[in-house]
This record gives sequence, C-alpha cells and structure tokens, in this order.
Amino acid sequence: MKRTFVLAATIALTISCGGEAGEGRSSRALLQNKGSDTLVNVAQAWAEAYGTVNPNVAVAVTGGGSGTGVSALINGTVDIANTSRGMKESEIEAARARGIEPVEFVVGFDALAVYLHPDNPIGNFTFAQLASVYGEGGAFETWSDLGVTVPGCSSDEIVRVSRQNNSGTYVYFQETVLGESPYKLGSRDMHGSKDVVDLVEHTPCAIGYSGLAYATDHVKMPCVSTEEGATCISPSMETAVDRSYPISRPLFMYTAGTPEGATKEYLDWILSDEGQCILVEKGYAPVRGELSCTTAAQE
Repeated sequence: MKRTFVLAATIALTISCGGEAGEGRSSRALLQNKGSDTLVNVAQAWAEAYGTVNPNVAVAVTGGGSGTGVSALINGTVDIANTSRGMKESEIEAARARGIEPVEFVVGFDALAVYLHPDNPIGNFTFAQLASVYGEGGAFETWSDLGVTVPGCSSDEIVRVSRQNNSGTYVYFQETVLGESPYKLGSRDMHGSKDVVDLVEHTPCAIGYSGLAYATDHVKMPCVSTEEGATCISPSMETAVDRSYPISRPLFMYTAGTPEGATKEYLDWILSDEGQCILVEKGYAPVRGELSCTTAAQE
C-alpha cells in the first residue's frame, strides 16, 4: 500500500477559550484539541498537515490523557476532545448538565499491545494470565510463577508498568482484560504511552501495555488470546482493523454538539483519504480498509 503524509511547520498557538470563539483575535480560526496521549502524535501530525491544506485554520494540540480531554470538553475549553476509550455515562451526564451534547467520531483503530523486554522468553498470554499479573488478588508476582526465567532479571520480580488512571488506555485495559477486578497496587504508572515502552525496553523484569503505534524494534510483543486454547493473535494494523486482536479498540474524537464551520471541515479532512493516510503513517489502523496513499518520493 502506498502512503502519503504532508508535513508543515508546527503552529504553536495557545489561548484559554475554544478555538472558533477566538477568531476575533486573529485572521485565523483557532481550534483547541486536547486529550489522549495515545492519539497525541497523530493529532499533532494532522494539525501540522492541515496548516498547508487550510492556512486559515490553526489547530493547537495538547495531550494529558483521555480524561483530561473529556473534562475540557465538559468545561467548554476545547473544540475537540481526543480519547482512546468511549466517554463514560457519568461524563455524558455531566456534559448534558452543562448543556453540552457530546458527539462521537471514530477516527481510527489501535491495537493495545502487551510489551516485554526482548530477552523475555514468553511468547503468548491469555487474558487470565494478564489478569493474574495486573489484577487485584492475582497470583502472579514473579516470572517463575509463569514458568520462565528472564535473563537479566535477578530478582525474578514482575515489574508491572501501567498508565495513570486518567488515561483511556488504563481504562480500556482494565475493562477488557481485568473485567471487574481493579488494578493491583504497586505498579509503575507512567504519564505517556511512549514512557511505558521506554521503561520496558530498559527493564528486563518489566511488562507493560501501550498502543501499537509506540512499538520499537527494542521490545517484544507477545500474542494474546481470550482464553486457554483460543487462537493467539499478535497485535498489528491488520488485526486492529478486523478486530481479531482481542485488545483492539477504536480511537475517538468528541465535539460539543454537531460540529460546524472550521471544526466540521477539520474532522471531514481527518476522515478523508489524506487524513487517514497520515494516521496509517503514524502506525494506526484506518477507519476503512481501502485507501489510496502515495508519498512524494514515489510520485
């Protein structure tokens, strides 16, 4: 598949109010976009590319986690909130109490991968095993409990790397893998998706979970099955699109009501082939299977 992506200078603009309300301060419309750390890299790439598509619109992107983006939407301080999990019913109710009706857009798909140090011999996990590692009351505390010896991990301790609780990745992993069980205490809770992968790469005893787009050649991603005896599926763009990977998930953008004007035009562009090809270039799966993507080098 050919790929296309457009690069432009990063636009660093910040004001405290929603973007289109700030048009009077500038000849440009300014859209405020905040939320998911899983989405922040592609959101920044979209914002940069859109500066060449429509120079009259600037998009200011910040991360902070899905919960942060949703809170900003409820408080009326962003035009678009990025999340790696659906809004909770309590959040929707809080928005409606302020006269805001959230509107959901699926902008891509992601495989939430389990990450291991490359020297770890484990090649597959079941949900039950992961729940025993991460879930409260789970029996697995050492790699010996899983029947392996990890080179370089003299303590044998399973170092659990997780995300902070305002992260959509944290919520989605809990709901999908742990079910009703809360997380065990004592994990190393990281601010961002990249931080999880970086720590696992440099820690032989570690296990972590994060979006597939943050994978590197210096970590290992075992396949995952829902139960013993079920097909073990490896995380990939293809298995995220067809949802065969059991921890695949949609990625969302939310607006306060039906988007209009510059916000609608921007979302329409994100869902166009050009916007979706940028998503693919950043390692995520598109919302539809067939795209025509080219690079300048191939033209």
